[in-house]
Amino acid sequence: MFTNKLIHETSPYLLQHAHNPVNWYAWGNEALDLAKQLNKPILVSIGYAACHWCHVMEKESFENEATAAIMNEHFVNIKIDREERPDLDHIYMDAVQAITGSGGWPLNVFLTPDSKPFFGGTYFPPVKAYNRNSWTDVLLNISKAYTERQDEIEQQAQNLTQHLLKSNLFGSLANKSNSTSIFDESTNNAIAQNILKQADTVWGGFGNAPKFPSTFSIQFLLRHYHFTKDEAALKQALLCLDKMIDGGIYDQIGGGFARYSTDAQWQAPHFEKMLYDNALLVGVLSEAFQLTKIKKYEQTIHETLAFLERELMDVNGGFYSALDADSEGVEGKFYTWSKQEIEQILGENATLYCKFYSITNEGNWEHTNILWVTVNRDLFCKENNIDSQYLQQFIHTCNNQLLSYRATRIRPALDDKILLGWNTLMITAYCKAAAATANTTYSATAINTMNFLETNLDANNGAWYHTYKNNQAKIPAFLDDYAYTIQAYIHLQEITGKSNYLEKAAKVMDYVIEHFVDTDGLFFYTNNAQTDVIVRKKEVYDGATPSGNAVITACLKYLGAIFNNQKWIDQAEKNILFMADALVKYPISFGIWASILQEKIVGTKEIVVTGLNFTQSLSVINQAYTPNKLLQSTNVEKNNFPLLLNKVIKAENTFYLCKNYSCLEPTNNLNEFLAIM
Repeated sequence: MFTNKLIHETSPYLLQHAHNPVNWYAWGNEALDLAKQLNKPILVSIGYAACHWCHVMEKESFENEATAAIMNEHFVNIKIDREERPDLDHIYMDAVQAITGSGGWPLNVFLTPDSKPFFGGTYFPPVKAYNRNSWTDVLLNISKAYTERQDEIEQQAQNLTQHLLKSNLFGSLANKSNSTSIFDESTNNAIAQNILKQADTVWGGFGNAPKFPSTFSIQFLLRHYHFTKDEAALKQALLCLDKMIDGGIYDQIGGGFARYSTDAQWQAPHFEKMLYDNALLVGVLSEAFQLTKIKKYEQTIHETLAFLERELMDVNGGFYSALDADSEGVEGKFYTWSKQEIEQILGENATLYCKFYSITNEGNWEHTNILWVTVNRDLFCKENNIDSQYLQQFIHTCNNQLLSYRATRIRPALDDKILLGWNTLMITAYCKAAAATANTTYSATAINTMNFLETNLDANNGAWYHTYKNNQAKIPAFLDDYAYTIQAYIHLQEITGKSNYLEKAAKVMDYVIEHFVDTDGLFFYTNNAQTDVIVRKKEVYDGATPSGNAVITACLKYLGAIFNNQKWIDQAEKNILFMADALVKYPISFGIWASILQEKIVGTKEIVVTGLNFTQSLSVINQAYTPNKLLQSTNVEKNNFPLLLNKVIKAENTFYLCKNYSCLEPTNNLNEFLAIM
């Protein structure tokens, strides 16, 4: 049994490689100094615990002693968990995309001893295949080139590093005219049309397979319909949600969404389940339910949160990162079924169940069955002489039987590290779900999770840690972590009325401005004290998670209004203006920015609730679909918040609708206020 230095790490992904014959190091001074001392190139291999092809390459190459011997002889080998060190992943992913035109994981990058990239790729097979060189050929060729043409490689690395630095300037994205004429209703219409041009109007989603949830675009379309009554926007947003909920990407038995669909019909997912995807989908489903009151969305919220609490929640309140795609070495094995299994478990109920979920003897995916719904429920009920209530109860009962049986299977591996940013996205999701459904247990969970994070990841004085496991918090937090934390505090204040959450948000914002902001007003991904990256990147595109720059800009705008801080308001507007041209043309890549610009154009509703028992009314107000609102509540007269100044507290609740701190005549009638709002 081999053991390398990864045995001392906490990351489940790094620990998966701790017994490889490769002399793996974690990223840090020990490995970086050794490369300089030996003048050896560095091999950086980046992945994550739930990554299917990472597992494949490990089995084929990193567990092979002959291959490991080549790696150990010619390179200093470093393993990185992309979720622990997203800063390094961003840098070296950009480098590989510049070299090859594509990226993905596992990400294998070759660096000079001073950490500058000069060559890289993603998955390499053990023998030449798929138009890819074998991994051993790549290793030997790189080693030979570094030995014989080191000066040439150093120059290539320098050029690539310069390219990474220039990409931070975003020259092609900037609004060259710097014109505020973009803050016009026609801009929102243009954004919506550019999103809809990419729409699959049959199966939902945007673009071709593989298909990702695209929650930011769905959110924009829901809000666009709310403001404009554009039926096409609503139709596409709901089609996306409906097809995903009915698809194999959604776990029909246990709840929760997989990371993406490998096909255009949402049937065959890449089976890993990530915390952030489920958080973002719960958030947008909450908006859809507020807008439409369609019970299907409420039910999916409940099922998804039940899955998260059952399978990804730590006993102390934090949430784990992910569930693997594989179990017993087979992708999707935990989630798929043979018809014979279902017949044995469900007995006489199997016939109707199999008909509903398109289950066959031959299977609908790789000789097995993924549960997905392709039938129209009303038509199905009519054809089978049952009513919709009976069908719902029937499916619920059968699913519970199968869920109990599935619990006896060997489970996919759990990535049990707790990440600050993904957990604060989860808090926001719980707040939005609590607002939409008036479920007080969701509010309590959101508060409990924030208490957990404050206890275990808050480094004091505004600083936070990025990751937590085994009672150990480590790695300074990144921009995304801070942005999502501020956002979570804002949402917690809106559902609880507790102003201390706003004060905490402002404290974190002060820290971010001091340690992350650049002279152009945008924010670096890493803080100004970090020294182990070759480039301080700025991320403005949305990826699987929202752009930290976009979220922090939205928070600047919100908190600027809350505290009447004109500097924050001006900085937010400057950032929106800078990004405006790009987000109008390419809104699929800039969905959060698009929603910020949308709010800038249609305006923000400032809502104030006062009264000794304001919390009773707060729940009703939060159930209403009111995107682009700023909501404060109080039961005390002494307040330093501009919106709450001079508000008289009475026994009965009073409701104010304001704009730029100027309020309409208040009312004590909640129904009347909801109509005005």
